[in-house]
Amino acid sequence: MAEAAAGVPPADAAPPADAAIARLYGEPLLRMPSDLYIPPDALEIFLDAFEGPLDLLLYLIRKQNFNILDIPMAQVTLQYLKYVDQIRLHNLELAAEYLLMAAMLIEIKSRMLLPQRKSDDEEAGDPRAELVRRLLDYEQIKLAAHDLNALPQEGRDFVRPQLFIEQSNTPTWPEVVPADLQQAWLDVLKRATLVQHHRISREELSVREHMTAILRHLQSSRFVEFGELFEGQHGVPIVVVHFVAMLELAKETLIEITQAEPFAPIYVRLAYSPA
Repeated sequence: MAEAAAGVPPADAAPPADAAIARLYGEPLLRMPSDLYIPPDALEIFLDAFEGPLDLLLYLIRKQNFNILDIPMAQVTLQYLKYVDQIRLHNLELAAEYLLMAAMLIEIKSRMLLPQRKSDDEEAGDPRAELVRRLLDYEQIKLAAHDLNALPQEGRDFVRPQLFIEQSNTPTWPEVVPADLQQAWLDVLKRATLVQHHRISREELSVREHMTAILRHLQSSRFVEFGELFEGQHGVPIVVVHFVAMLELAKETLIEITQAEPFAPIYVRLAYSPA
């Protein structure tokens, strides 16, 4: 009675419902079952899961905003070894993968503690250079993989719809509009113009007559521009004969074809004949 009066619950009193450690089929479980067996490794908690030694090392550097080009090896190595010690307690096989990187970090830290020695030919490089290169390459690949994973993927982000369309055995023909008929007619006309008959008529042309006409033209002017000689000559055959007549006159040294300088106009004149 003294305990009840003091507000202390008796030892055999049931705990309140809000103190349940779990719920089984909706009913509160107030005490741990005495016959419950839990294997030692049935429940494992990983605070940070990494994909490998480089992932862990990059995480330690980025988390503390270290300059990746100037890594403080003492702090990073100490934090790395603490994490490896935790892994060795749970999974020795997984720890072996991280021990190789730990040995590399310790070696780099030791080389940095030694006094710098320069050879005769070249200056000794930074022991961290190879590690920095591997970290930068890994980070670049990791970011690219993250961007690829962010792209929509079929089956994860969307599903292609599949529709069943019942097809009829009756053929359906497309409708013909006036524009289609007009285009078909234009194609027929285009093909018709490609097949034409060309008749060649024979025309008598005299080179001597054109030579005489050129000499008469040159007698009235001292110099005549080359293009002026062909004025009044219509048709390709006549122009060709007229040009051949001019070449014949130049061959017989009856006319002279002159040019003052390159790309200057070409002039034609009668050949000079001494008195």
